[in-house]
Amino acid sequence: MTNEPSFTVLENLLDEVEIPENGTLSRVVFSDEGLRVVLFAFDKGEQLTDHAATVPAVVQVIKGRLEITLGDQTTEIGPSSWVHMEPHLIHALVALEPSVVILTLQRGG
Repeated sequence: MTNEPSFTVLENLLDEVEIPENGTLSRVVFSDEGLRVVLFAFDKGEQLTDHAATVPAVVQVIKGRLEITLGDQTTEIGPSSWVHMEPHLIHALVALEPSVVILTLQRGG
């Protein structure tokens, strides 16, 4: 018996979440010992207030525009934006329009 490498395919991430009216939704779409991938859907004006991850993290915008604060710097990000954050970096997000982002957390080293 051979152990073939496995894979996961999500053909359309936008099909995995619906942007809630006047709210925020999060959904884990992949998790193993090395990665955790979470989709976040934000209605306009919704936010994640200051927080930090204990592991390296990447935010990628699939749809919409957001204001992201990284430490003491604030910038606007949109589709095709990519943000890497080292552990313990205080950050926050505010949706400037209905938005969907991918959060990838690197676990285990």
